[in-house]
Amino acid sequence: MDDSKTEEKGGVSMAKNKMKTNRSAAKRFRVTRNGKVMRGHAYAWHKTGKKKRSTLRRLKKKGKVSKAEKDRVLRLLGMK
Repeated sequence: MDDSKTEEKGGVSMAKNKMKTNRSAAKRFRVTRNGKVMRGHAYAWHKTGKKKRSTLRRLKKKGKVSKAEKDRVLRLLGMK
């Protein structure tokens, strides 16, 4: 039973090198069941009086994270 990730200490196994979720990333991104990473749009909630309604409707919808950024975001969320 020589497992390099766990260590017995006082009868309780303790995991080493456990990855923490970046909490600020967890509040900003969601991962769908299909594995897509969704994000909110910028410029959606500040100075909305001078923006068109159609622009605000478009900005409210979730956007998809690009392929170039997907691995970085998943690492912050502790999924990779």
